[in-house]
Amino acid sequence: MLAVLSPGQGSQKPGFLTPWLALGGAESRLRWWSALTGVDLVRLGTEADADEIRDTARTQPLLVASALLAAEQLPLHDVNLVAGHSVGELAAAALAGVLSAETAIALAGVRGREMAAACALEPTGMAAVLGGDPDEVLAALATHGLHPANRNGGGQVVAAGALDALDKLAAEPPAKARIVRLKVAGAFHTPYMGTAEQALAAVAAGITPSAPARILLSDLDGAPVQHGRELVQRLVRQVTAPVRWDLCMRTLADLGVTGVLELPPAGTLAGLVKRELRATGKPEIVTLNTPDDLPAARDLIARHSGPPGHRPAPRSRVVVAPAVGVFTPAKGLTEGTGLCTGEVLGHVATRQGPVEVTAHDSGPLTEWLAHHDDPVAPGQPIARIGGQA
Repeated sequence: MLAVLSPGQGSQKPGFLTPWLALGGAESRLRWWSALTGVDLVRLGTEADADEIRDTARTQPLLVASALLAAEQLPLHDVNLVAGHSVGELAAAALAGVLSAETAIALAGVRGREMAAACALEPTGMAAVLGGDPDEVLAALATHGLHPANRNGGGQVVAAGALDALDKLAAEPPAKARIVRLKVAGAFHTPYMGTAEQALAAVAAGITPSAPARILLSDLDGAPVQHGRELVQRLVRQVTAPVRWDLCMRTLADLGVTGVLELPPAGTLAGLVKRELRATGKPEIVTLNTPDDLPAARDLIARHSGPPGHRPAPRSRVVVAPAVGVFTPAKGLTEGTGLCTGEVLGHVATRQGPVEVTAHDSGPLTEWLAHHDDPVAPGQPIARIGGQA
């Protein structure tokens, strides 16, 4: 069984997207996603320095975009399981078919902006607690009024809360534990993010998720999610709830995962999995950081995905609305018509004028998901191209 993992905030590095832009269509894809988020993903992934890409409002959409950009180069039809750490869960939701790539990117943009705004309300931060007895660590956090924002396994808990409380924890660490302050803007995954959770909930209420097409683990409790609406609710709740990556890894072990592929920027989750699953039969791990790693990733997928002899079924691609407005399909375009990449499917009438909707892939138009004069929102599915999902 193969698990594909998508990393969270803190895994980014300056220039990590540069080699990916050499692939055909990669830059245009990123520019389209930049339009959805309001941040320049191309520049952030290639030219921005470490401080700039540490900005939560920029980092979150950048990470989701990088994972999905790399995933588009892989034959993921038969992948058994996906999971993501924190904001990486949005990328995992797209890979599981619960959200379109555009919806995941747009939600990452909203999530990042709102969490950055919440960080500005009062001075808070985070610190990694490395080692120590787990119960003693949690007790020490409670004593200082701190929250266990991330429980990452491998003897790592991330404490979050007021800066003065973090200072006291550093001065009085639990026995055999080491405290490392993290360069983050605030206390993520704690009640301090309440305004961000409310804002994300308001936006997420307007999307229409699908049922997961493969096993999708939730950061709330490490459990597989069965329904799309439940997953969206969990994604919203997770803004203020702890990330239980330790429980996700326990599920990987319980399910007998034999291969792990981490999407870019890869390395952090692979290291945690390697340490945590060592006693249960260490899985084969591939970290995908540049296009040079694609052959190894494809080989891992071929050897660890799906039942023996299973042939992957063709999967559809969904075209989504680029803006808010009213949709009008192109004249004479009916279900079953063959489409070419870039072909105009219709337009969305906005206050600023019509915005074209084009096919981002070739194949038959299998289903209209929006019709003449239907109101649409950015990221809302309009048409399906290709085989059945």
